[in-house]
Amino acid sequence: MSMLPPGIDLSVKPEVTAFFDPPTNTISYVVKDPGSKACAVVDSVMDIDYAAGRITYDSADAIIAHIRDRGLDLQWLIETHVHADHLSAAPYIQGKLGGRIGIGEKITVVQEVFGKVFNEGTEFRRDGSQFDRLFKDGDSYMIGGMKAVVLHTPGHTPACMTHVIGDAAFVGDTLFMPDGGSARADFPGGDARTLFRSMRRILELPPATRLFMCHDYGPNGREIRWESTVAEERAQNIHVRDGMTEDEFVAMREARDRTLGMPRLILPSLQVNMRAGALPPADPSGRHFLKVPVNAL
Repeated sequence: MSMLPPGIDLSVKPEVTAFFDPPTNTISYVVKDPGSKACAVVDSVMDIDYAAGRITYDSADAIIAHIRDRGLDLQWLIETHVHADHLSAAPYIQGKLGGRIGIGEKITVVQEVFGKVFNEGTEFRRDGSQFDRLFKDGDSYMIGGMKAVVLHTPGHTPACMTHVIGDAAFVGDTLFMPDGGSARADFPGGDARTLFRSMRRILELPPATRLFMCHDYGPNGREIRWESTVAEERAQNIHVRDGMTEDEFVAMREARDRTLGMPRLILPSLQVNMRAGALPPADPSGRHFLKVPVNAL
C-alpha cells in the first residue's frame, strides 16, 4: 500500500524542464509552479575543464536564459546531495537571479569528513552555514503556491534527500532509471543496506508519481532518459524491483562497488560542493586553487 508523506498534494503537477549536461551525464531541472511564475532549480552544473583548470558557465547560463525568457521568479536552488561527479552552479545562478540554496542537514557530516581529507583547517566551517537552508526529514518549503516536501534518503551519501513536489519526486542519485538500477554506496558515509531502504521508501509513493533522476548513462546504448514513475521502477528496476530482497541487493551492490573507480571530477566536485558551489578562498594574489590529496580516498 502506497504511503503518502504529509503535505504532498498529487493533484499539483509542476511544470518540469530538464537540462542534460553530456560531460557529466547530469540532468538539472527547472521546476515551475503551475499556478504562478515561481520556480526552483534542482542540481545545477558549473562547467570545468579539469586539465586546464578553467571554470565556465554555459550550462548555468542556459538555465538562466530559460528562466529570464519566461519571466519566472527563481525562489530555490536545491541540491539533492553533495555531488561527487559535477560542480554546482548554485551560487552563480543565485547571483544572477536570487533564490535560496538548500541541502540536507547531513551536509555537516560530509563537511566534517572531507574537511579533513582536504586539510581545510579550522577556517572551513563544518556547520552547513554556507547554505541558506538545511532540510530535515519531513521538512517542507514553498515554491509560489506549491508545497515541496523533503524526504531523507541516505545510502549513496549521508546527505541525500528526495524532494517531492506535487506529483513529481526529484531523487538525486538515490535511484536510477529502471535499466540503470542504483547508484554506488561506497563513498564515505554510504551504505548499501541504507540505500536499499531509501529506494524502497521512494517506491512507497503512489504508483503514478513521476520520478526525476540526477544522472543517466544510456545503458546498452539507448537514448538518454531521466523520467520514470514509481510503478515503472517497482516493475522493472534491475536492482530494486518488487521481489528483490534487501540481502540480495546488498550482496550485489557491494560486489559491484568493489569494481568501480573514482568519478573523474570527484576531487574538485567535493571541494566546491561542500561549500555550496563556491570555490575555495582565493590566495593573496586573488587566485583560487583546488587540492589533490594523495592516497586520501
